[in-house]
Amino acid sequence: MLLGNGGDPLDYLEVVGRGRKVTQRAVPCVAVPTTAGTGAEVTANAVLAAPEHRLKASLRSPLMIPAVALVDPLLTLGCPAPVTASAGLDALTQCLEPFVSVRANPVTDGLARAGLRHAAAGLRRAYADGSDGEARTHMALCSLLGGMALANAKLGAVHGFAGVIGGIADVPHGVACAALLAPVVEANVRSLRLRRPDSPALARYEETARLLTGHPDASIEDGVAWIRQTIVLLDVPGLRASGLRPDHADEVVAKAAKASSMQGNPIALTHDDLHAILAEAA
Repeated sequence: MLLGNGGDPLDYLEVVGRGRKVTQRAVPCVAVPTTAGTGAEVTANAVLAAPEHRLKASLRSPLMIPAVALVDPLLTLGCPAPVTASAGLDALTQCLEPFVSVRANPVTDGLARAGLRHAAAGLRRAYADGSDGEARTHMALCSLLGGMALANAKLGAVHGFAGVIGGIADVPHGVACAALLAPVVEANVRSLRLRRPDSPALARYEETARLLTGHPDASIEDGVAWIRQTIVLLDVPGLRASGLRPDHADEVVAKAAKASSMQGNPIALTHDDLHAILAEAA
């Protein structure tokens, strides 16, 4: 993008930069993912760490989308187990959050549903046996579909937190998503039942539970239990293990509340909600 437009990354970065619009098409590139996580090969943004601002922020434009995306599951066979877990939980989150987003639409719904099915079929298996080509294919598709879904429906509070946490502590992005996912789902569901019981997001959370567990009568609580069990099986550490401290809480919550991803969350969460989520995720 910089080769096509000139300038410095801070000219274009959101929040911490000048947020300048990208006006010229990026120099064409071919995106070849070797992990199954972000779906960056089909998204219009690049996430950069800004250590001096203690934040990760995006620069984005449709003019940045790669000219070609080559997604070959065989290229992920050598991905180490911890990275498989971290990236895979990011991919799962990036299917779930667009599915319940306030900006969800029929196209992203189809992408997210398929991605959740692939996560259910492949995530645990890919971690248990990295040479399992079928499981790797499921996760490559989950990542790809999640990237397309989020690009058109936004994300939610998990990613609102994760970008902030990654700028403050040395927490891999997928680890942050894993730690936050169940607490955010529970906080959203609690707030929706209390303040917006007619929200379609509640039915979406129930459908997510059915897709992940494979049980046609699964409840939202069953879905949360599946997520928590998966995180245990994949041996993903909590946020505190990666250096996030209790004294970071006020800074994290203040920045997360302003994050772009929060715009897609199915309900506006209070500062008390955000503090409770962070405390549980630690």
